[in-house]
Amino acid sequence: RKEEFCLMAVPGKVAASHLPPLPTVGEIIKLFRLKAKKQLSQNFLLDLRLTDKIVRQAGELKNAHVCEVGPGPGGITRSILNAGVEQLLLIEKDARFIPGLQMLSEAVPGKVRIVHGDILTYKMEKAFPKHLKKNWEDDPPDIHIIGNLPFSVSTPLIIQWLENVSKKDGPFIYGRTQMTLTFQKEVGERLTANPGGLQRSRLSIMSQHLCTVENCFVIPGQAFTPKPEVDVAVVHFTPLVQPKIQQPFELVEKVVRSVFQFRRKYCVRGIETLFPESGRLKRTEQLMMKANVDPTLRPFQLSMSQFRNLCNTYRQMCDEDPGLFVYDYREDLRQKKKRNLLKSSTQPSLTEEEDQL
Repeated sequence: RKEEFCLMAVPGKVAASHLPPLPTVGEIIKLFRLKAKKQLSQNFLLDLRLTDKIVRQAGELKNAHVCEVGPGPGGITRSILNAGVEQLLLIEKDARFIPGLQMLSEAVPGKVRIVHGDILTYKMEKAFPKHLKKNWEDDPPDIHIIGNLPFSVSTPLIIQWLENVSKKDGPFIYGRTQMTLTFQKEVGERLTANPGGLQRSRLSIMSQHLCTVENCFVIPGQAFTPKPEVDVAVVHFTPLVQPKIQQPFELVEKVVRSVFQFRRKYCVRGIETLFPESGRLKRTEQLMMKANVDPTLRPFQLSMSQFRNLCNTYRQMCDEDPGLFVYDYREDLRQKKKRNLLKSSTQPSLTEEEDQL
């Protein structure tokens, strides 16, 4: 793998100064008869001014190593190559796009590596050369992740990457790798929402406690082909040196998910679901008092430091009662429903009893 990078880097340097003329994205779409698949929530961005603008949000890319997720027909790909990157790794799940991407790759020998695979399962630990690694406390490495993601993938993928940030693995084994990604406008608003904002959600807390999150700009839906029902936000993430909540990802996620379970009710309603029924009220009260959180606040009104207090206090309670963390409120409800169904089906109806008599 290391040799492959060395060999590929040499011709790449020659090509960096000026790209040969390339077929337009529209021409590639016509040539390979590409159509966006609605069921895969694919939308192409053909306007090179917009793809250039997205790539500029990633920062200085000259001689950088970039991974583009879901390049499709290669609009953003072309803008990344024009930025003078050292190496570009393309991860594309849809085989129909591979020939068009290979055509781009041949125009800049030694610069582009194409992986036909799914980003949700692709092992990013081996995606870049080892010498690019930086300490977590240092500036971010010269590695960037860029992607115009299908809407169906964007939320599960960012949650997966936030977990990687928390554990410093995956693409963050190299340090505080930066990401520039597209989301539905509403999801972009959730990612960056402040306390008190109605868009404040589980996503706001999970992303902002681990990263600096910037909503860069919004692309109107009509700029895409086919035109989606919604506008699209371009969001930039830089992992923080110190997370705002210093607890394991799973614990923070559990507390935050519980709090937002009933987002229109007082926050105490969601916090109750962290505890089994026996002793629930007493333990909820104990948690709220110790964390110094007003139980009558709505979930979206809680500040990051209040979430930190809730997570830290819940952690202490879990340390004192090791069985507590595995308690799952939803599973508990499911089991109760099951038991009630069994009960009602085994109780004979009145007419059956009369028959027996």
